[in-house]
Amino acid sequence: MTRPRPLLGCIADDFTGATDLANNLVRSGMRTVQTIGVPTDTQAIDADAIVVALKSRTIAAKDAIAQSLQAYAWLKTQGVEQIYFKYCSTFDSTPEGNIGPVTEALMDAIHGKDQGFTIVCPAFPENNRTIFKGHLFVGDMLLSDSGMRNHPLTPMTDANLVRVMQSQTKRKVGLVEQSCVAAGPDAIRARFKALQAEGAGVAVIDAVSNQDLMHMGQALADMPLVTAGSGVAIGLPQNWKARGALAANAKADTLAAASGYQAVVSGSCSVATNAQVLHWRQRGKPAFAIDPLAVASGTNVVSQALDWAKPLLAQGTVLIYATAEPNAVKAIQSQLGVAQAGELVEHTLSTIAKGLVHAGVRQLVVAGGETSGAVVQALGVERMVIGPQIDPGVPWTSVTSPVCNGDTVHVTLKSGNFGTNDFFEKSFTLLK
Repeated sequence: MTRPRPLLGCIADDFTGATDLANNLVRSGMRTVQTIGVPTDTQAIDADAIVVALKSRTIAAKDAIAQSLQAYAWLKTQGVEQIYFKYCSTFDSTPEGNIGPVTEALMDAIHGKDQGFTIVCPAFPENNRTIFKGHLFVGDMLLSDSGMRNHPLTPMTDANLVRVMQSQTKRKVGLVEQSCVAAGPDAIRARFKALQAEGAGVAVIDAVSNQDLMHMGQALADMPLVTAGSGVAIGLPQNWKARGALAANAKADTLAAASGYQAVVSGSCSVATNAQVLHWRQRGKPAFAIDPLAVASGTNVVSQALDWAKPLLAQGTVLIYATAEPNAVKAIQSQLGVAQAGELVEHTLSTIAKGLVHAGVRQLVVAGGETSGAVVQALGVERMVIGPQIDPGVPWTSVTSPVCNGDTVHVTLKSGNFGTNDFFEKSFTLLK
């Protein structure tokens, strides 16, 4: 009997974003496997959806394009029907990209040079990311007024997605307004045709509710390439269910029982993660702060952190963090440089995480996209099986790592902007 091929192939520009996307697919009944980087073999993967996690959000545009095209070529060998390029729900990128350049490259690969049509939609209403009149909101604030204005790597000072995307692509960018989206799939398709007739190759789509995402999903059934945050994924599985390619009531989020010690490693400096670290510390729970300046001076902070943590692991969860307020981050960057400061923190935290797993940690929460990428690479993780959701956009996963001789490790990769204040405690309660 021929194995059913995967239906959806996804390319994510960071590791937390990849698990965010995979989480929404699993919630909708798609068995989902996430790979860390582009696999080097062509072995068929038994899943309904595959998410290839790249670390391409802040690298040079030409490198992001090359990695994304490599992922696209590999996904085509798996026989997927539709490609999904996933970026953050805050649409964060540098002025040069990489969202626009990667979208251009994928469209050229799929449709031909300067041909084709696709969408832009980072909306995720469950996580308070909505788009109205082409403007991205974080809760009640425009993106440009939110904490993303002070992001250390990709500060976002313009909430107008049509304008932001148009600055990054040669294709004409249009808008599908929320009134059209609310009218249903037929109205959305009609607007797509009208925009294409006007010469547009990309459409920003408003969305303020999950119902908007469901309408949108139906309208995207035959679109070869979808570019979006993770929210749009909520509306896509219904298309395969309607034609019987996916079980109507499939349950796809089951993981094996968890064991071992528990730890949190946090590198994100977002507003949400700062609140989570503060909540943890205010409750008197064990926490160790990483000082990037001490790392830069040659102090063996990794050994200090591990020596502190190891005696405490048997007593409960420990937190090791480099999370700081924007002013503190800017002060460090002014002394070390933006790139060096980020690399120092990522390398330090990923080495600590590796040491924690070697010491018996088998339940690990990682906060921050760049930190998550560094940690899974340090652990030698190649694939992740997606499990139950903790908070919108953040699931538990199970992985194997050569650091612990192939033992199963439960890992969650949390985008810096996601999760409630009690996220760390709630994560481990869920695993019980």
